[in-house]
Amino acid sequence: MSAREVWPGRPFPLGPVWDGEGTNFSIFSENAERVVLCLFDADGAEEQIDVTAVTAHNWHCYLPGVGPGQRYGYRVHGPYAPEEGHRFNPCKLLIDPYAKAIEGGVDFDAASVLPYVPDPDAGDDADLEADDEDSAPAMPKCVVVDDHFDWEGDRPLARPWTQTVIYETHVKGFTKLLDAIPEELRGTYAGLASDEAIGYLKAMGITALELLPVHHIIDESFLHDRGLSNYWGYSSIGYLAPHAQYAATGRLGEQVREFKGMVKALHRAGIEVILDVVYNHTAEGNHLGPMLSFRGVDNASYYRLVPDDKRHYMDYTGTGNTLNAVEPEVLRLIMDSLRYFAIECHVDGFRFDLASALARGLYDVDRLSAFFDTIHQDPVLSQVKLIAEPWDVGPGGYQVGNFPVLWSEWNGMYRDVVRDFWRGEAPLNEFASRFTGSSDLYESDGRKPFASVNFVTAHDGFTLADMTAFNEKHNEENLEDSKDGTDDNRSWNCGVEGPTDDPEVNTLRWRQRRNFLMTLLLSQGVPMLLGGDEMARSQGGNNNAWCQDNEVSWFHWDVDEEARSLREFTQRLVALRAAEPVFRREHFLEGDEADTVLPDIWWFRLDGRRMTRKQWEDEELRWLGVFLNGSSTGMQDERGQPVHGGSFLLFLNASEHDVEFTLPAARFGAEWTLELATAAPAAAPGSVDVAARGSLFVSARSMTLLRRR
Repeated sequence: MSAREVWPGRPFPLGPVWDGEGTNFSIFSENAERVVLCLFDADGAEEQIDVTAVTAHNWHCYLPGVGPGQRYGYRVHGPYAPEEGHRFNPCKLLIDPYAKAIEGGVDFDAASVLPYVPDPDAGDDADLEADDEDSAPAMPKCVVVDDHFDWEGDRPLARPWTQTVIYETHVKGFTKLLDAIPEELRGTYAGLASDEAIGYLKAMGITALELLPVHHIIDESFLHDRGLSNYWGYSSIGYLAPHAQYAATGRLGEQVREFKGMVKALHRAGIEVILDVVYNHTAEGNHLGPMLSFRGVDNASYYRLVPDDKRHYMDYTGTGNTLNAVEPEVLRLIMDSLRYFAIECHVDGFRFDLASALARGLYDVDRLSAFFDTIHQDPVLSQVKLIAEPWDVGPGGYQVGNFPVLWSEWNGMYRDVVRDFWRGEAPLNEFASRFTGSSDLYESDGRKPFASVNFVTAHDGFTLADMTAFNEKHNEENLEDSKDGTDDNRSWNCGVEGPTDDPEVNTLRWRQRRNFLMTLLLSQGVPMLLGGDEMARSQGGNNNAWCQDNEVSWFHWDVDEEARSLREFTQRLVALRAAEPVFRREHFLEGDEADTVLPDIWWFRLDGRRMTRKQWEDEELRWLGVFLNGSSTGMQDERGQPVHGGSFLLFLNASEHDVEFTLPAARFGAEWTLELATAAPAAAPGSVDVAARGSLFVSARSMTLLRRR
């Protein structure tokens, strides 16, 4: 044991805190019998320090002279009794749950990080005998950091939801192949903060980046054996530590400064940062998984165990374990992590992966759970953007529309209906509900259209290009015989599976892509673009590229003329949405109930007259017209004055035939002019004029938007 000077220190805050003269260390473990702090020098030599002060189950000490750059971990003693839920094993070095920097990944070839003696003949019972091999050579070390950062007056942007366009992307994949930036910056936080990357996002009109997980990630051992890695990053182990491998400047605390610098640069450009966070499970997997942190610190506290079989974990996530968010100290960790990134790192919001798992009480999803209550009373977290992925894999886990006020949700129903509509399989009334903000899901409990985060594609599933080119998934490169990934793609290959030289098929595919993008960006709610869809990024039909840290997933910037045209079309749509309040309303549309000369929205059929109930119920009908009244937005500016904008006619034809629409009567507008058409993307605004009761041909599987003169 060490002979250095050790003071009792303080129990709070948890984690390492450097005060300029030394560092206070504190770690929670309710069931531990002994805690040892392990310091490592540059050569890997270990110095062990007994932590003897305990307050409220927090084990703490203060070490004078220890400061930023110090590498450390823990060894925690206690019973190895899996049947009782305890898996303490001091032979295994542990990551501090409150570490703010972790230097890298696990070296699975260096030593065993399994807490038990592996026995291939033992099967499910292999975890019963504790292993005595020291895992320190294989484990990354935590790093003490200096929290100081010159923000130069930066603060979260607090952009209104009605002005938000989200771009979901990956820190590494976005710039890894971007030749315009120095090679050493590609695929890093600094690369994402480069003038070239930010300039592209600004030109696209993006207002918020939603980044796939950046909490420190540990790969699964089976991926290592296959020569793959967890690219998406839904394998968190350090909830206060930015992932070290995304840093260009270093891994001994430099990653924290680089992450903050990225946020500051994006804020200067008016772009918010939303983090995809994974508080439902950790990288330690099921009872046969490795011992990296929580399992060895206090397994019975951190994880949800089967009540009558504490060897095994409740698995609401499909990953083998579920964090125990009903345990106060685990809830504290989640909240401290959120506050750290919101307050210290100036992050603007969070998207919660498998959020239903966090809302479960003993078993059921509970919208009044402690998790929601704690966030809602928090003066900081209640004011950031909160987005739920409103499902998990447990019973009753699909909770779209059931999250509380203050929350927005990934609207999976929107995705499914819009995909079905453009492949000719969704009823008009279902499409109309999703297009207008899904009031059936959100209005009754007081939420607004922006409770619906609309998306057609996301990281999980086909890209937009692949959704129009493949009927079946092609996941061979994942080395699971294509058994992974969903079979419910709701895609349509337009007649040929995969790439083709058929000009008619390719023309239809490009038009379908424009249809999806135009539908998304003109719908009420908050649009979320999957990064790369605007330039037809393909994954070769892989709908589950979670382990493809390579050119399957990375952005390819050298695109052809068709892809550039699609990008320009998307830019026009984003700019139109930003300019016209009728496409981003604060309140749900009222239709004929609106107290105005003209309704705020009015649906019409081919003859320009109002849709009837019989037509709404006709499941074979595939065309629809809609009037959107820019003089009746129901919105006010910051001084309380009414907000008005342009009025539009939108014509949708999801059938395989061209159709002829008659425009509505002159009371809706005497003269109309072309704004956008997916069948003629190069047509200039104003190049076509149509009078009231005039005719307009709308090509098969296309959309046309007219603006009132």
